[in-house]
Amino acid sequence: MAATFSCSIGGSTIALTKRGPEASLRRRGIVAGYGTKLYTGSNCMHVKISSGRNAHFTRSLASSDNILGKSLTFRFSYQQRIVRTGACRCATYEDIEDAKQSVEGDAKKRMEKTLETLKSNFNAVRTGRASSALLDRIEVEYYGSPVNLKNLAQVSVPDGSSLLVQPYDKSSLKSIEKAIAKSNLGLTPSNDGNVIRLSIPQLTTERRKELLKVVGKLTEESRVAIRNIRRDAIKSYEKLEKEKKLSKDNVRDLSADMQKLTDEFIKKADSLYKEKEKDLMTV
Repeated sequence: MAATFSCSIGGSTIALTKRGPEASLRRRGIVAGYGTKLYTGSNCMHVKISSGRNAHFTRSLASSDNILGKSLTFRFSYQQRIVRTGACRCATYEDIEDAKQSVEGDAKKRMEKTLETLKSNFNAVRTGRASSALLDRIEVEYYGSPVNLKNLAQVSVPDGSSLLVQPYDKSSLKSIEKAIAKSNLGLTPSNDGNVIRLSIPQLTTERRKELLKVVGKLTEESRVAIRNIRRDAIKSYEKLEKEKKLSKDNVRDLSADMQKLTDEFIKKADSLYKEKEKDLMTV
């Protein structure tokens, strides 16, 4: 089990294990003009906090001391005069992992949802082949409220070049026809009084290029959404730092992990774009 010291006068971090102070010690950089130096011996560890001049505080910890979850008080003095007091809090490794699982776990779920939305939006961009997913984003005015088409009708694919829309309530037929005609799919609905038939025309090269721009815009929107999720996660970490639950070094490390997750999901979005591009430009 590891532990982390967060100094209230700086963001320096000291990590150690139950095996003793000689194991798993690490030095962090100077924060706000203060630094932390570690000195280890056979029976104790000395923690020296210094301003870079003669002012310092040294505390010795025996290897048998139970310090997990404890606070260590200190006095920061210069030429026998006390100029600052504070405390070093020892947070367990589990505390840090709990924070990571909570914040990063929530961010990952939101990023996954962003990719699902991107896939759904891509499905609504037609490629010259019939697919019921083309109508996924169609909203129909039904009794004064917008309702998704899939909740009002069954959409089937009788062949590779046409769609068949059969409403559950025939009174909604004209509203469905109007919604499809007003969409940017470029489809002309044929209403026979019972069902609506849609013929999927082949796309021209110019139209394919126009749709590719739409796909690119949707992809960029997903990238922005993913980066915004990362920003929210880092703000959550910074809030925990202000509450003295994480050190500045903890936030830096966790933020680096968050950046890796962000890069991973942006690559997935780019991969979806390339797949859609290939599908769209294949005649």
